[in-house]
Amino acid sequence: MAQTGPALDREVPVLLVKVGRYPQSHSAVGAVRSIGQLGVPVHAMVEDRLTPTAVSRYLTGAFVRPTTGRESPERLLATVAAVGRAIGRRSVAVPTDDEAAVLLAEHAEELSPYFLLPPVPPELPRRLANKGEMKGICRANGVSTPRACAPRNREELVATARSWGYPLVLKNLEAFTRLLHPAVCATTVVHDERELLASCPPDGQLSVLVQEYLPPQHAEDWITHLSCGPGGEPLAVFTGLKLRSWPPGAGVTTRACSLANPELAGLATRLCRQIGYSGTADLDWRLDLRDGRYNLVDFNPRVGAQFRLFETVDGVDVLRALHLSLTGRVVPQGPQLPRSFGVGQLDLQSIMATARREHRLPRDIRPHRETERAWICGDDLVPAAVEALRFGATEALRLARAVRANPVVRALRSRPRD
Repeated sequence: MAQTGPALDREVPVLLVKVGRYPQSHSAVGAVRSIGQLGVPVHAMVEDRLTPTAVSRYLTGAFVRPTTGRESPERLLATVAAVGRAIGRRSVAVPTDDEAAVLLAEHAEELSPYFLLPPVPPELPRRLANKGEMKGICRANGVSTPRACAPRNREELVATARSWGYPLVLKNLEAFTRLLHPAVCATTVVHDERELLASCPPDGQLSVLVQEYLPPQHAEDWITHLSCGPGGEPLAVFTGLKLRSWPPGAGVTTRACSLANPELAGLATRLCRQIGYSGTADLDWRLDLRDGRYNLVDFNPRVGAQFRLFETVDGVDVLRALHLSLTGRVVPQGPQLPRSFGVGQLDLQSIMATARREHRLPRDIRPHRETERAWICGDDLVPAAVEALRFGATEALRLARAVRANPVVRALRSRPRD
């Protein structure tokens, strides 16, 4: 069922480009629906034929091209170029992770026969995806960030933590390295030295960022999603309030609402103009209520996981704005709609974890008339069913590992049998 929205060029397909294994990606499903519902052919690189993305009714073609991020740049480049040739028409290439954004920007010239790409400076996505480099870019352009540093080893890590105090936030420092040699499994909040040491590998150099943690009672989490044209000129700018995440206090957004924030929109667009950023972007901010300052926490040079939260009265989201721009069409400039966004099972986990740890129910919002759900869509239900099956299998494996690791269970299994 086609939806109303801006008139996209249906002769120009879209390819979702990914590097790494994350089959349960609601950003990719959202992208397929966003473009496919307007009649544009959408193709995607997927891990297998039974990912939620691969089974969407709006997907024109699934290219099973599993990658790990450990491949050489030449091999990854050849893989993406081969998919472009197979599509047969020059397509808009959309990265759904930082590594894909880096690959497309640094090899834009070689990929130009197959893809339409935003004219971003080739080195910029890699620098923005590097948490330490991003802090330097912000400092040079008058944007506040939380205090942060990149220790080289565990000794420096422990010394920093003892000097700053807890809690602290740990993040993998840069694209590709987070897949090759991850310092932490994901963005992690540590509350003491035991958690700190348990979170990081014991040997070798670290590729990790230590970041100041702004306590939730003194802070709010905000998000900005943009699509920028040449020279950082804004095509579409959205702002919203992040209410819950998984894990709580860090990680992917599980509940958010769209709220117009002209001050924050101005900060984000000014930064993109100053650095010449072009393309879609997902920026995470933390508002320190003690001084009223917005601190940029992450600049993700790609389409964000919750980008479908944001849409204008004209039906424009950041991905549709990018397609309009790259195909030479005008992007309508209407105000953003008031909407909310939820990520099903992950949001339930966030609520339960917060209630267990803090003995309170997490903050919520008065429901908007329109709620965008990450998985459930009335005319595209199969991705939600596949996600439920994969989520259940993932949780069952996690529970089995936890049971096996339990000291009591290990002791019982090791007892000699009569």
